Amino acid sequence: MLPLHWCVLWLLLPLSSRTQKLPTRDEELFQMQIRDKAFFHDSSVIPDGAEISSYLFRDTPKRYFFVVEEDNTPLSVTVTPCDAPLAWTLSLQELPEDASGEGSGDPEPLDQQKQQIINVEGTELFSYKGNDVEYFISSSSPSGLYQLELLSTEKDTHFKVYATTTPESDQPYPELPYDPRVDVTSLGCTTVTLAWKPSPTASLLKQPIQYCVVINTEHNFKSLCAVDAKLSADDAFMIAPKPGLDFSPFDFAHFGFASDASGKERSFLTKPSPKLGRHAYSRPKADIQKICIGNKNIFTVSDLKPDTQYYFDVFVANSNSNMSTAYVGTFARTKEEAKQKTVELKDGKVTDVFVKRKGAKFLRFAPVSSHQKVTFFIHSCLDAVQIQVRRDGKLLLSQNVEGIRQFQLRGKPKAKYLIRLKGNKKGASMLKILATTRPSKQSFPSLPEDTRIKAFDKLRTCSSATVAWLGTQERNKFCIYKKEVNDNYSEDQKKREQNQCLGPDTRKKSEKVLCKYFHSQNLQKAVTTETIKGLQPGKSYLLDVYVTGHGGHSVKYQSKVVKTRKFC
Repeated sequence: MLPLHWCVLWLLLPLSSRTQKLPTRDEELFQMQIRDKAFFHDSSVIPDGAEISSYLFRDTPKRYFFVVEEDNTPLSVTVTPCDAPLAWTLSLQELPEDASGEGSGDPEPLDQQKQQIINVEGTELFSYKGNDVEYFISSSSPSGLYQLELLSTEKDTHFKVYATTTPESDQPYPELPYDPRVDVTSLGCTTVTLAWKPSPTASLLKQPIQYCVVINTEHNFKSLCAVDAKLSADDAFMIAPKPGLDFSPFDFAHFGFASDASGKERSFLTKPSPKLGRHAYSRPKADIQKICIGNKNIFTVSDLKPDTQYYFDVFVANSNSNMSTAYVGTFARTKEEAKQKTVELKDGKVTDVFVKRKGAKFLRFAPVSSHQKVTFFIHSCLDAVQIQVRRDGKLLLSQNVEGIRQFQLRGKPKAKYLIRLKGNKKGASMLKILATTRPSKQSFPSLPEDTRIKAFDKLRTCSSATVAWLGTQERNKFCIYKKEVNDNYSEDQKKREQNQCLGPDTRKKSEKVLCKYFHSQNLQKAVTTETIKGLQPGKSYLLDVYVTGHGGHSVKYQSKVVKTRKFC
């Protein structure tokens, strides 16, 4: 007796005779061919124990066949819609007795075999319509040819099919725990923490798995292929597939269609009808994010928008089979950002501002008189801070600021300015800000690009140290201070000393070395040196230089640690 699958292929062989034509993209002829039950140009055999991916044209059914060779065989069929609901039906096609392989062994005429297939009425076993991952399972199925017919009525779409006669041993899809829900354990303005129970596939079966978390603002997803379809930048994959590339190999090889070795697309694929042909269309990128996190079952989603509803899904994927199962997703609305008090800036007055780590502060400047220009002076005391300035809602400025910066913007009668200061991720920010419509005299001193203090090692003695620093073309007052520190003076201590907004008024009088005025019209010569005397041998000293502007505001250069010689 011939094996059953050879009989099946023998029965399907006449459908690939040389008189058979490939389907055209003429819509009327295409639909007529599809309605012909004997027309199997887009059908294929589903391999046992392997997941296949394929596509559907809208309103165009597609059929797959699956062979069960022996009676009382377990059978499981799983259909996964990707980005559109599917209607699918599984039926059992009773094979004609003459096709069993018994008898003379002489094949029947092709036309007679074709007529036998047409006349066979299948028995419907299961049907479903929707976008859930649905399956048919039977512990004891009769032998025969099983037909799976799928239809999409909404749009062209992708889908996946998996069929097996050994469902208990295969287990390609990871199992879900007894409680498959995703829980929200923590909720903030910009963060949400998710937790879920681990999959038994990892804990009991010891198979490699990984979890993927999906975040979006539209709805929950029921399959990972639906997520991947949404993540696609456009719908270009909806173009008619290329034989040998997008078609399953079974589509052509088993039904007699020769593959095009030259790699050229067939005419019905390359030249669709201008009116009826299916064209690719573009769509904007989806607001969705997929993050695969390994085998952790807790994850914090960050950088979310306040007061926004998000949908969260978790998928567990088998690393061996690349097949996945969806947990029961959840949704949550992030907390509303606390409304901050807006600080009013007065024209020409310096205001101190403290911004928390990754926090923000809002300031408002409303000049009382008409003005042609408005000037903002920003002095960032520690790390960089981001500043945004809007005039009557229109964004005029967005920059990061380190040290002292000056911005001059065009004015407008009765205009109001909103300033947003945002701290960085390293730590809290401190700054001083001044807004004015009359910047005739700057409250902030001008600074050189390099605010370091240079120490001359060769000029060190047991009781003195010689240093130098740069100045500008503006005549300013410079004061230098010294403070003895330990030899193991750490970088953390030094960082605390780097607050450039602390003026000389916070220093002890005993630490003051001297003050002097200095400037030079030639910037290349705008450098001054000073020798600090009266130091102790072998000791370390922290040196600071303060420059004070016309408005009395002081800025500190970068601190410098020097050590006197121990022996002279």
